[in-house]
Amino acid sequence: MIFRMSVVIRVLSLSFLAFGMFIYPQEVLNSAAASLTLWWRFVLPALLPFFILSELLMSSGFVHFLGVFLESFMRPVFRLPGQAAFVVAMGYTSGFPMGAVLTARLRKAGEISRIEGERLLAFTNNPSPGFMFGAVASGMLGQPTLGIVLAGSVYLANLLVGFLFRFYRKTASPAQPLKFPSFRRAWQELKTAQLQDKRTIGQILSDSIKQSFTTVLMVGGFMAFFSVILRLLNIWHITFFLASMSHYFLRVIPISIHQAFYNGLLEMTIGCQQGIQAVPILRQQIALLTFLMGWSGLSVFAQVIGFISGTDLRITPFIAARILHGIFALGLSQLFLNYTKIPALALPPQALSPMSQAWNTWHLSLIMFLGASGILLSLAASQRLHR
Repeated sequence: MIFRMSVVIRVLSLSFLAFGMFIYPQEVLNSAAASLTLWWRFVLPALLPFFILSELLMSSGFVHFLGVFLESFMRPVFRLPGQAAFVVAMGYTSGFPMGAVLTARLRKAGEISRIEGERLLAFTNNPSPGFMFGAVASGMLGQPTLGIVLAGSVYLANLLVGFLFRFYRKTASPAQPLKFPSFRRAWQELKTAQLQDKRTIGQILSDSIKQSFTTVLMVGGFMAFFSVILRLLNIWHITFFLASMSHYFLRVIPISIHQAFYNGLLEMTIGCQQGIQAVPILRQQIALLTFLMGWSGLSVFAQVIGFISGTDLRITPFIAARILHGIFALGLSQLFLNYTKIPALALPPQALSPMSQAWNTWHLSLIMFLGASGILLSLAASQRLHR
């Protein structure tokens, strides 16, 4: 009976959505076009080069090489194998859904267990540095220096989530012996991985580009689809109804903030834009922004579900992690603001050309990747010295 009811609800929901799209074709077209413009300017340049790079690095055995060096750090801190460090570096570099894509790849390859995959998935999905510094801090707030507060809060909060998730499904089984870094063993793992992959260099490059384009196009499709859904919900005043209900219990908060919050729960970018317009105080703007960026939005949830659908990974731990991430990021942002000197005057929102936006996004992602890789390798080297 429950199964039949869920099927009926699904059919009715999709039919209602199709009806709305036929009734409001121009609104659907405008919302889809706006989301695809955002995808073209920010998401594509941020993700595509690093998707291709990640595919090439995984095919070359670099993940296994890096895993040997970082096993002694990842295992005691996060209860994860060393290969997971590659997902951490790429996820923090390029933003979601990179962490979900690479976690699913490792799980399908049998490099991590289901519990390890759910731990890894919990803290490797963030907004990209280009989005936080460029789109939000510079473009929406007009204060580029606040990008440090936003990114610092979001990244540190996610690391705290990762540390907490080391206790997720902790078993009483004997601990695995800790292996210290060894260049010889790392090189052997790299060669073994390369020998197992029988493809030529040309095939590897071709497969990497095709797979990366497919993945990025899938992200664009999710963004457009959820943008249309959110637009229809606003046309039908459903989000306004939810905002009115919560405003009845929390009258101290204006109804416009409630509505921006509900829109952000569905789609992060739109929620951030509306939140800045609805909230007059900068500290409160930062609080709402960091929570929404930690939460990520149902659009990102759908992307993650799509990428892990071919595995046995469950989405429930990911949702719990996003709630914790939003709360931690909000708290850390307010703490950081106590020690941050905020300029009295904000700059006008920057309207950069698409080429400048693409370069800034890719440049920040590259810096983040090099920084994250350098920190992880430094930690591995310190473990080697203290052996």
